[in-house]
Amino acid sequence: MTFPNFLIIGAAKSGTTALYHGLKQHPDVYMSPVKEPRYFAPEFYWTNYDAPLRDSRRKQPMTLEAYTDLFEAAGQAKAIGEASTEYLYFPETPQRIKTQIPKVKLVAVLRNPVERAFSAYCYQMRDGCAVLPFEEAIEAEPKRIKQNWRPGWLYLKSGDYLPQLERYYRTFDSSQIKVYLYDELRRQPQRLYRDLFSFLEVDPTFEPELAQKNVSKMPASQSLNRLKRRLKVVKPAIEALLPETLVERMSAKLDELNMRDKPELNQELRETLSEHFSDDVMELQDLIGKDLSLWLN
Repeated sequence: MTFPNFLIIGAAKSGTTALYHGLKQHPDVYMSPVKEPRYFAPEFYWTNYDAPLRDSRRKQPMTLEAYTDLFEAAGQAKAIGEASTEYLYFPETPQRIKTQIPKVKLVAVLRNPVERAFSAYCYQMRDGCAVLPFEEAIEAEPKRIKQNWRPGWLYLKSGDYLPQLERYYRTFDSSQIKVYLYDELRRQPQRLYRDLFSFLEVDPTFEPELAQKNVSKMPASQSLNRLKRRLKVVKPAIEALLPETLVERMSAKLDELNMRDKPELNQELRETLSEHFSDDVMELQDLIGKDLSLWLN
């Protein structure tokens, strides 16, 4: 059986999709063809979520055999990895990883938790998977936690990075952990990749193309957004009657008509959320050895 020797553990909506695609281009790196296997976070499949139109994605934990099969094609790759953002969130995950791959290297990308929270909300709105306005969703979070909601809908708790990372630093040697900031990935990506490739012990001079993004947008009309979601759900049936390219064009046209750049977060709410995270951020600076003062402004 083949296991990965490095994992991207999160955080969600912090650039992990871009990082996954950048790593995938390196000739000495093999990335799981399934971006988020979530093998070490089976709790994900036992949680609730707010998706009026549920899709057909995998709804149960991956077996050990299925997980290791993902890496059988790694060949002579020096670095073998996968990216499951829920690994940062669930408390039991670090010990599960330690038990099966104790020498694994761990990579995290952290984003200003206020920006991350709003981006996650916009992402859910984009996909027709959020119903409440953002402020109401924040107010509903304590109830959602009690109801065991998925981390994707827990906008504040998912940004409490300090206890999440502390679990990894207690479980693994610090030399196995590399933490980056979303701003580093956005502003100096090639510098970040050089450092990351060195950490993974592959050629650090390789420069990946940087076009891949997972952008959070907002629908102007939820009615049109629901229509697109329904189109996705019934896509197999439609493709039996219409050419696949026509179905894709229909979906793309709905996006063109409906999707807008995400709006600015209300300044008063931004300040309230910054205060919520402030103590966590101050301690996190010491843990990861990075200046996070801009997150507090």
